[in-house]
Amino acid sequence: MFMKITKTLAVVSAVTLGALGLVNAPSALAATEIQEVTSPGGITAWLVEEHSLPFVVIEAAWEHGTLQDPKEKAGLTYMMAGLMNEGAGDLESQAFQGELERLAANLSFRASRDRLSLSFKTLTENRDEAVELLKLALTEPRFDQGPIDQIRGQLKVAILRDAESPDKIAADAWYSAALDDHPYTRPSKGTLESIATISRDDLVAHREHLFAKDNINIAVVGDIEPDALRELLDTVFGGLPDATPLEEVAAAEVNPEAQLQIIERNMPQSVVLFGHAGIAREDDDFIPAYVMNYILGGGGFSSRLMTEVREKRGLAYSVATYLYPLRHAALFIGQVATENERVSESLDVIRTEIARLAADGVTEKELADAKTYLTGSYPLRFDTNDKIAGQLIAIQEADLGIDYITRRNGLIEAVTQDDIKRVAERLLGSENLIVTIVGQPEGLQAN
Repeated sequence: MFMKITKTLAVVSAVTLGALGLVNAPSALAATEIQEVTSPGGITAWLVEEHSLPFVVIEAAWEHGTLQDPKEKAGLTYMMAGLMNEGAGDLESQAFQGELERLAANLSFRASRDRLSLSFKTLTENRDEAVELLKLALTEPRFDQGPIDQIRGQLKVAILRDAESPDKIAADAWYSAALDDHPYTRPSKGTLESIATISRDDLVAHREHLFAKDNINIAVVGDIEPDALRELLDTVFGGLPDATPLEEVAAAEVNPEAQLQIIERNMPQSVVLFGHAGIAREDDDFIPAYVMNYILGGGGFSSRLMTEVREKRGLAYSVATYLYPLRHAALFIGQVATENERVSESLDVIRTEIARLAADGVTEKELADAKTYLTGSYPLRFDTNDKIAGQLIAIQEADLGIDYITRRNGLIEAVTQDDIKRVAERLLGSENLIVTIVGQPEGLQAN
């Protein structure tokens, strides 16, 4: 969040990442050889060497996020992430940013419900100096009052904007309906009241509490060799505590009962979220469910819902469904936006299509087309260094194994119609949808 991209880095990125984006995507995937590199201090990273460009990307992610906020300090992790590059060590915010700019380096921290992460990019020739800045930001952030006030002000604006956003209102209400009072329902950015109470002492203590070596995943892509990476890992991460006692988060129980809630807003269109319990990423049925969801609502214009809702009836511009496996909850969520007088019909069509797939499965052609797209588009996730690093982190977090990218398409190809039928019967239920509508839908009543 609050990423600062310097003018110099923007020029460098346009050249280097643009060049990477022009490579043939299947070739890029085939060339993605992942090495597991462990430093003398015991810190492990996945490395993809790419020496054709003088550029290094580092992604690191800790397996926790805003769920670690104390209830009365909602927004603490989000605010802390925004301040981690606002001065460190002896360098105040402006001086720190000036050094990043001088070195054509970029550093940002981000917080989400389940993850606290950093992104770092540097030119090879400036790597050693830039890495020292990364180390300072991670281990000695200043948390000066000026930047604290600035970030707090930015959060206030974002919170007020979210309060007027139909999409955000619908999402917050849907999560509350589906997960009751689980920490996932707390606002990641906090509230106007909670962020007003966050002090520098809170930020310092929270950083010391969250950053450790026992739950970190690291991916490095670019112009660096294993020996140099080993030294870098200990330089940057070696000073972190070995472990930290995190607050235990209970698994969320998704409400099994159908619900329809309407939040009145004077708008010509309604925003609709619908869904129920999903499927965990580690579940053996996740890949068949992923293919099934592509056919139902995840495949853009080729999906059944888009065909039935948009193409045949013109009820909405778009409709989509997603599998959303969080760390402590597995969700199946869909969304549609349409004119108030057409919300009821749109929901009827959506429920019908969900029930039809659950009852009948998919056709041979639908399955073949889904496999063709899902396997053929996979290399596009690896056509830049940034994308490769992001994919490596995601694979590590899901514990899929270092060979996953070589196995993944085979797992897709192995899915059968019987697999889809089994998973659809297990996962899809049109009768227990939790539906949240923001707008003035006609002909519907909340229950």
